[in-house]
Amino acid sequence: MSILKKLSKALSDPRLKGVDVDSDKLVEVHRQIMMEKPMMNQVFKDFYNYCIDTDNKYFKGEGQRIEIGAGVSFFKELYPEIISTDIKEAKNLDRVLDALDMDLEDSSIRAFYGLNCFHHFPQPRAFFKELERTLNPGGGCVLIEPFHGPVAAKMYKNLFDTEIFDTHQKEWESDSGFMLGANQALSYIVFVRDRAKFETEFPNLEIVEIKVMNNYMRYLISGGLNFRSLLPSFMSPIIKFKEFIFRPLNKVFGLHYAIVLRKKS
Repeated sequence: MSILKKLSKALSDPRLKGVDVDSDKLVEVHRQIMMEKPMMNQVFKDFYNYCIDTDNKYFKGEGQRIEIGAGVSFFKELYPEIISTDIKEAKNLDRVLDALDMDLEDSSIRAFYGLNCFHHFPQPRAFFKELERTLNPGGGCVLIEPFHGPVAAKMYKNLFDTEIFDTHQKEWESDSGFMLGANQALSYIVFVRDRAKFETEFPNLEIVEIKVMNNYMRYLISGGLNFRSLLPSFMSPIIKFKEFIFRPLNKVFGLHYAIVLRKKS
């Protein structure tokens, strides 16, 4: 067993022991952990603010703004106009929505936001077809996903027993469920390694931005949703300042990145 594997087991939040990753119990426990971690809350607020700022920068037109794969999200607490959805029902969400087969009208959506959900889609092509169908011309989708830099790749390969990080997966589709067996490198495969294929197969969707997020220190130190915090939350401003100083190294140390898609007018 690698050192990282041993560390991940030692630091794992005990409340998650024995919890089925495909169960409703996981959402409940993750929600409890999220609400107890101010530093983790700030990281997600950064994600939500980025989604809205990016929407305002790149997207246009009327229509709903929908969060997909929301899980434990508190997005709509900051932006009440957001419709928060997931494939499973949850008390903090507005409705159930399958991102691969959405019961939404054609050309009715201005924006979709997905945080750490795309790599759980076993059929990404079905998702892209739904984007083409439901987005208004000029509307778009912001995806925030596990990054593929040297530090992130090493970590994600050893962090979870229920997910993998395989940049060599040949096909986009997989036999995994929505949670168990998901490949955290799927966004790299589709939007970086196979970008030319994506652009050929889905010419109505353009990639307008790929950006590494600058909150990796706080995400790691907070323990995320699965591990114990390494430092108290009152140190968050100091850590954020260090992230700012070391932002030129984001592509080395970054843990998440954003992919911004837009439907061509």
